[in-house]
Formats: sequence, C-alpha cells, structure tokens
Amino acid sequence: MSRIKDAFDNKKAFIGFVTAGDPSLDKTEEFVLEMERAGASLVELGIPFSDPIAEGPVIQDANIRALKAGCTTDKIFDMVKSLRQKTQIPLVFLAYANTLFKYGYERFCGKCRDVGIDGLIIPDIPFEEKHELSDISSKYGVDMISLIAPTSEQRIQMIAKEAQGFIYVVSSMGVTGVRSEIKTDVESIVKSIKEVTDVPIAVGFGINKKEQVAKYTQIADGAIIGSAIVKIAAQYGERAGDHIYEYVSEMVSAIYTHG
Repeated sequence: MSRIKDAFDNKKAFIGFVTAGDPSLDKTEEFVLEMERAGASLVELGIPFSDPIAEGPVIQDANIRALKAGCTTDKIFDMVKSLRQKTQIPLVFLAYANTLFKYGYERFCGKCRDVGIDGLIIPDIPFEEKHELSDISSKYGVDMISLIAPTSEQRIQMIAKEAQGFIYVVSSMGVTGVRSEIKTDVESIVKSIKEVTDVPIAVGFGINKKEQVAKYTQIADGAIIGSAIVKIAAQYGERAGDHIYEYVSEMVSAIYTHG
C-alpha cells in the first residue's frame, strides 16, 4: 500500500502544512515530527518560492523568510532524506511549476523518489497541462495531487477521474489563509467527485478551527490546515515545536470526537 493510501486507510486524515526552511530546515524536520506525534496522517511541505500566487500573506511571508535564511530545493531534499530515517509519515511537496521547471522535471521527480516524497501539489499547473509533469512523476512513483476548486464546475469529474493519491478540494475562492466562515458548497463538490472515483478527498484553504475540521472530515476523507500552523511557526520561531504539537493535537481531536 502506498504511504498516501495508508494515510486514509479506514480513518479520517488530518493533513498539516509547513513552509520548509522557516525558520530553518532543522526546525522543519522537528515540526513534521511534532505533527506526526500529535496525530497528523500526512504532511505537506511547501518549497519556498518568490511569487507563490495561491498563498495569502502568512505563507508568502514564510516563503520570504525561508529564502532569506538560505533555503534551497537541494537543501530541502537533504532534509527529507534525514527525516525519512525517523518517520514513514506520507510527505507531499507543495511547489510552484517554475521551481520544478528550473530544476528539471525528470531530475526533480527522481530526487523525490530517492528521498521518499510521496506526492506533488502544483497549484499553478492547470489540469490541461498537467501531463507534461504527471507522466514523469508517475514513472517515479510520485503521485500528482489534483486540486478541485469551486470554479471547476463541469470540469470536476474530468479532473477527479484522473486523480492520484488524494484530491485536494479548495474550500474557498482566493488565496490561502485563515477564514472564520466558508460559504462554498463543499458537500456537492465531494458528492460529484465520489460519483466517478474512490480516491480520497481532503478539504483545505481557510480551515483553522476544530468545528471546521469536524465538519469537513464528516463530509470528506480529510481536512488540511496550512496558514494557521505557519502562523504559529512565525509567532514562536525556533520554539514553535511544542505549540504546533498542541494545536495539531487539538485539531485532530475534533475528528475523533465528531467522527
């Protein structure tokens, strides 16, 4: 069974996100292990990029801090290699097309396989162009995770039919960030996806409260939290590990009390 499949096997998944290299790669490694200890099923690692178009200010700032601290794609690969000696938690990169293009798709996907990255989320590659990367990533056993947004409408099932790993349902329009209220009809999107595939579905963008985690893990197979965790890393820096553990524990508990 692939690690991603394992994350959703007979359970609801909590997925956490951190920006790699913020405040340092040693700390990124620690934060991933703290999230796993707190009950996270899968972790997304953001590869910092100078112009992350899908991100709100919280993750944008984390990208800038990581780049200023000297974080590079090669250093992230080294960190993942080290992390893999300590954990088998599924790991997925969230990156932008330019980073992979500059590195070389073939070389990048080969490195992912070598260090133990399970999937890729690339927000700025549209569905129609994904094959130039997904054909290569599949060859290396790395899942290309499909994003489905509220605007996908008639394309929802088309995207879902080709999905690998898990499907990332974007709960809100706009960029990532904490939201107090999500108005999208996520339920009907999930229903539409489930008609054509049994690939697990996780809901993200804007989720930051226990009530939201409880709600979306009842509708779908998992919930994703990014900005709220990155905010903790920004607030506490080197000392964020314990705080991330506490926050993720609290979010994970919402799955089990309501699930």
